[in-house]
Amino acid sequence: MKGILGRKIGMTQVFTKSGKLIPVTVVEVEPNVVTQIKTKENDGYEAIQLGFSTKREKLATKASIGHTNKANTTPKRFFREIRGVEVSNYSLGQKIKVDIFTEGEVVDVTGTSKGKGFQGVIKRHNQSRGPMGHGSHYHRGPGSMGTMRPMRVFKGKKLPGHMGALTVTVQNLEIVKVDVENNVILVKGNIPGPKKSLVVIKTAVKNPNTVRVVEELNSYITDTVVEEVVANEETPMVEVEETSSTEN
Repeated sequence: MKGILGRKIGMTQVFTKSGKLIPVTVVEVEPNVVTQIKTKENDGYEAIQLGFSTKREKLATKASIGHTNKANTTPKRFFREIRGVEVSNYSLGQKIKVDIFTEGEVVDVTGTSKGKGFQGVIKRHNQSRGPMGHGSHYHRGPGSMGTMRPMRVFKGKKLPGHMGALTVTVQNLEIVKVDVENNVILVKGNIPGPKKSLVVIKTAVKNPNTVRVVEELNSYITDTVVEEVVANEETPMVEVEETSSTEN
């Protein structure tokens, strides 16, 4: 098990050499810092705590500053634990970069879904509405509340309420590209959360150590380079015979 924290930038699309289009989500992953190592002897379980996104010392609390000083790093905005790791492979203050993952690796991505506010049962629970005409007085209602006795609504009844803003994990996503130079990971498909939100990328629970074959992505050349190449090439002149057509 391994993991890293990142920030969702948005979605785009890339093309392979064979011309296949792949929708991807761009995740910016600046180097994470190991701010704490938890062991069974001290904490009862093994885990590492990662710090992500540097925060100004002016905005950080004294407790947070003291915590990050132990790792010899600056105050961080986000802290998350990654369990199930081999803690002996990590050291306090160690930086974890995007190269911890490889292209084709299967991962689980966790984020906070977009908040939708107060919504009805049709949008929130995908229920169907009643007839809109012919004297129907039931249109977008929540449906029956249950039996007459014991004169209460049972737990679990799907009703209107606050929708979204929940922790959601999308499993078995594929890493298409790992850009070490720009600290970016391209994940195939969509991941939960709005733009600029925090996401956690971890090894897939159901498919650990699975690496799929990824087609090579197409590389693009700018227009200026193309014009220079065309200008330098010597194009031979081709003579074309003129044929006259006769009409009957």
